[in-house]
Amino acid sequence: MLHRCHMFAVPFENLDIGLGRKIVCDEGAFIRKIVGQRRGGFCYEMNGAFAALLRELGFRVTLLSARVASEDGSSSPEFDHLTLRVDLDEPWLADVGFGDCFLEPLHMRPGVEQLQGERTFRIVDDRGSMSVEMAEAVRIWKRQYSFTLTARSLDEFAPRCEYHQTSPESTFTQKRVCTRATPEGRITLADKKLVVTRNGKKEERLLESEDEWRALLNDRFGIRL
Repeated sequence: MLHRCHMFAVPFENLDIGLGRKIVCDEGAFIRKIVGQRRGGFCYEMNGAFAALLRELGFRVTLLSARVASEDGSSSPEFDHLTLRVDLDEPWLADVGFGDCFLEPLHMRPGVEQLQGERTFRIVDDRGSMSVEMAEAVRIWKRQYSFTLTARSLDEFAPRCEYHQTSPESTFTQKRVCTRATPEGRITLADKKLVVTRNGKKEERLLESEDEWRALLNDRFGIRL
């Protein structure tokens, strides 16, 4: 329930990068931004703060490094994504920082198909490297990212976090985005476009001005820059 509520309440966004505001891999900074300033963030911030919340509630949480899948089948470098292992009576994969992905934690049982709405997820174990795969209605599996179970510390993600804020090759420097899940689907502001998905139907429209973009950012996400 915590995972799902977080996905509905806290947006995945990279707005500070476009504004030149440095994001530091620091748990306290993540919490101040998300809780104190009512903002969102990208994976290091979102999952970093979520891990802190879970630990405060008594959960055993491990930071994991993940490599994001590309369209050509290759993977991004190590530490490109931060995801979480949460140990209860069995291990779970939690991730509130990958944008449009699973809403609820996944059982870390290789090969078990896990249905969430119109999507099905599974974790595949390939000789110690594990992958999250997703299939939609057509039942074609697509790898989302791969990870190992090696425990990581937050400072190990700092160089890649810096890369995503400064490199022209990073998707996060190429466009600004703010998105969150809704009970019906998802709402996204991507540069000058508003995208609303409801029950599998997507509506898109171009925005007329920066003022309209900022108004929607405030009205739909509660963010004022």
